[in-house]
Amino acid sequence: MKKKIYVHVADDHKILIEGIIAVINTDKDIEIKDYSLTGKEVTDWFDKKGNIADVLILDITMPILDGFEVLRHFNKKGIAQKVIILSSYDDIKIVQEMLSLGCKGYITKNNAGEHIVNAIKAVARGEQYFSDDIQKILLKSFSGHHVPAGEAPVKKIIEALTEREIDVLKLITKEYSSPEIAEKLNLALSTVETYRKNLLRKLKVKNAVGLAMYAVKNKIV
Repeated sequence: MKKKIYVHVADDHKILIEGIIAVINTDKDIEIKDYSLTGKEVTDWFDKKGNIADVLILDITMPILDGFEVLRHFNKKGIAQKVIILSSYDDIKIVQEMLSLGCKGYITKNNAGEHIVNAIKAVARGEQYFSDDIQKILLKSFSGHHVPAGEAPVKKIIEALTEREIDVLKLITKEYSSPEIAEKLNLALSTVETYRKNLLRKLKVKNAVGLAMYAVKNKIV
């Protein structure tokens, strides 16, 4: 008799968990072993004696502890858990960081339906598995090609800003002009303009209004 593959699902949206479970339930070789709605619930579940899953399906942006922190917890505790990241983020740096933390698979949510069952079976066998879009950006990266920035969690985007970029962003939010920012921060006007361009690119907005809205929405100011 073929051994069942037991799977724990973690996502902060119950409706998405239900959708994943519905797809998984179409395969008789896979069985759900509970679910978690926060990262803390994930670590608590796996820390509890007797709770074992062959594969963990894990979202990145989870309350209390995010996906990065869950994997760091596993590493700290010496828990050799097979993990598939299921996320809406496709930024190469996020994928690479998750791989460095020990995940064995990475699927984007818009490709979940067609990949999730095959991913679970491959990872359970000890293989790596990536959805087609993630495979493409990894191949580009490995072959030395430039990979454009993809979608990443807001927390990671803000962490990637330099201290000076945040200083400039705060002044833009206060409606300072570039010459005024240059004077305030004792910078060359051309340097301020470079910071502005970098902020527009990194935060993926089109103008100063977009920068201000982003800063307020994400509590940078």
